[in-house]
Amino acid sequence: MRRIRIFLLTMVTVLMFAGCGSDQKTAEYETSAENLEAPADENGSGTENTETEIISSEDMEETKAASEDETESSDAGEETQEDNTMILTVNGTNLTAMMEDNSSVEALMELLAQGLLTIEMSDYANMEKAGSIGTDLPKNDEQITTSAGDLILYLGNSLVIYYAPNSWNFTRLGKIQDITADELKELLGDGDVTVTLSLPEQ
Repeated sequence: MRRIRIFLLTMVTVLMFAGCGSDQKTAEYETSAENLEAPADENGSGTENTETEIISSEDMEETKAASEDETESSDAGEETQEDNTMILTVNGTNLTAMMEDNSSVEALMELLAQGLLTIEMSDYANMEKAGSIGTDLPKNDEQITTSAGDLILYLGNSLVIYYAPNSWNFTRLGKIQDITADELKELLGDGDVTVTLSLPEQ
């Protein structure tokens, strides 16, 4: 009888330990499952990755649009620069002048839009060539110290090309590009010279 009781107690003890082990394994399994899910929440789930891809696509579109805007701005800048230039032909040589932004230049450009303008110019004081435009243009006079290549409107009706410094109350029209004072003086010569003004497309 005593052996039977000992046997029964032993079986009960074994079953109890077996149940505890099962509960412990279940708890460990649940903990492991939580640990596996946690990194996905911290590092980004599939939905978050999708959002990242969408943002990247939008960034690419914005970058492309910005690049196109820059190209358009560059093209517009080149067109504006070309619209603001004038050609002077002196003794068969074409010179490009970058023009100012004022009403005097606007009036001169409108005049040139009708055709070429030829001006007979004479030397004065060994520093400039001056000649009549043949009409009056708006004046925007200010105190100026000229330098070689400066194009000046004098008294509203005369074009002056400077190849040496002078200070006076003038209207600045523009400046001849890419030529030195000596080169300009040599091209204009010592006496009278004929200068033809035109727009770049003419």
